[in-house]
Amino acid sequence: MENKNNKENKLNIDLPENIADGVYSNLAIITHSQSEFVCDFVQIMPGMPKAKVRSRVIMTPENAKRLLNALQDNIRKYEENLGAINDNNSDMPPINFGTPPTEA
Repeated sequence: MENKNNKENKLNIDLPENIADGVYSNLAIITHSQSEFVCDFVQIMPGMPKAKVRSRVIMTPENAKRLLNALQDNIRKYEENLGAINDNNSDMPPINFGTPPTEA
């Protein structure tokens, strides 16, 4: 006998081909207001004075916290299986937190 709750909890997610390829980002700029978090994923090239926002994701504070928890869980699992991630890259600017003005 199949559990009725399992049927109701399934979610069919469509991943269009143009999104499935993804975009490369080596910098994230995170800003927030009272009602939303904005994550700009940027591609920055060494020695170049200009960087390009490759993707922008806007979410509620609740969903931003869920994302944080999911990332922490996945990083923990990654490091358990593959070793510690080196995050001492001094060549890259820090990730920004706060509410600086942004341009699109």
